[in-house]
Amino acid sequence: MASVFLYHVVGDLTVGKPELVEFYESETVESAIRAIGEFPEGSIPIWKKRSHVGIENSEMKQQRFVGIFSSFDIVAFLAKSECLEDQDKALKIPVSEVVVPNNSLLRVVDPATRLIDALDMMKQGVKRLLVPKSVAWKGMSKRFSAIYYGKWHKNSDSPSNSSNNLPPNMNWSPSTSGTVIRDKYCCLSREDVLRFIIGCLGALAPLPLTSISALGAINADYSYIESSAPAIAATKKLPQDPSAVAVIENTPDGQCKILGEISACKLWKCDYLAAAWALANLSAGQFVMGVEDNVSSRSLPEFSVDSPTGNSDLVNGSRKPRKFSSRSIGFFSNSHSFGSRSMYRGRSAPLTCKFTSSLAAVLAQMLSHRATHVWVTEDDNDDVLVGVVGYTDILAAVTKPPTTMIPVNRSTEGFGNEIQC
Repeated sequence: MASVFLYHVVGDLTVGKPELVEFYESETVESAIRAIGEFPEGSIPIWKKRSHVGIENSEMKQQRFVGIFSSFDIVAFLAKSECLEDQDKALKIPVSEVVVPNNSLLRVVDPATRLIDALDMMKQGVKRLLVPKSVAWKGMSKRFSAIYYGKWHKNSDSPSNSSNNLPPNMNWSPSTSGTVIRDKYCCLSREDVLRFIIGCLGALAPLPLTSISALGAINADYSYIESSAPAIAATKKLPQDPSAVAVIENTPDGQCKILGEISACKLWKCDYLAAAWALANLSAGQFVMGVEDNVSSRSLPEFSVDSPTGNSDLVNGSRKPRKFSSRSIGFFSNSHSFGSRSMYRGRSAPLTCKFTSSLAAVLAQMLSHRATHVWVTEDDNDDVLVGVVGYTDILAAVTKPPTTMIPVNRSTEGFGNEIQC
């Protein structure tokens, strides 16, 4: 295991992170839509309001955390028949009536928590780390931290006389984390951890250039639906990690050809009302590929509700009714028509990598696209789906002992979990 994970602490990743602004469960779905664009992974932590006045300790803070609300959750909720009938009412519903409580998705940790321990938490399903903000640092990690306050730190202690020679677990008491600012927290996501990791690739050699298959990072336990199935079937059992459902077509030889995906990161910052209608009324294939060439305009609704994303169509101060279009969901960047559905791929195109892609390449893909996952395809066929690589798979790969690097079976038989309609 790379020493970079042993000698760094969670506080090393919080430099420059803004203070947490809590989003309360009493807020409306519409408010969540407006706020979710500022949070990573297309999701937002939900909190209960404080019931007391005074200093709040870590345990009390943890108990107020409700769960994580994603863009996938929002679209799935708005796609319900009762919500489609009265969209204004649906947007005003409190988040507390929609979010699925799961207190285990976030953990409050001390800034001096070892990074390797934080990675273990995330591998077990924790998606956010809440870290008290601090203004000073003491202890072992100081000499391993590249930059604080814009300059390099120097370790004034002699290695032979300092506590830096103690075993790692001896240095991680609350007193080593410096001066903690009361009631001031910042939130670390798994994306933050990956950004740190990609900056330390040299210390992880030879893992970065090793293929994801050799590292065992390909997850064959993904969710998928047939392109001919109703798109709403993707919401029957919302996957947790990654929050994504592949839309596939079966080939004559029994393989899965990926057409697109329905996921939280693809629905992030979309037109939620248009996406909800499409999810409820279109097939999965139409949802990800577009409908302009094969659906009559008579079957498409007019929307006059102001888009919560801020992209409303206003004419002289009034809302302008507009026909539903796959482009209005926010997936498709090409506004020209060439008589082919391929023009509509745009943002709906799934992010894919090869079976033999290196870990460094997959990391770069995920971070550059701000994606929570990458779909894995065969080397000789970009459309044949093999599996998926998500945050948890990456974290498991970079902390795995080299002796456990065993290539996975390339056979696609039995891969994936089909969501039944």
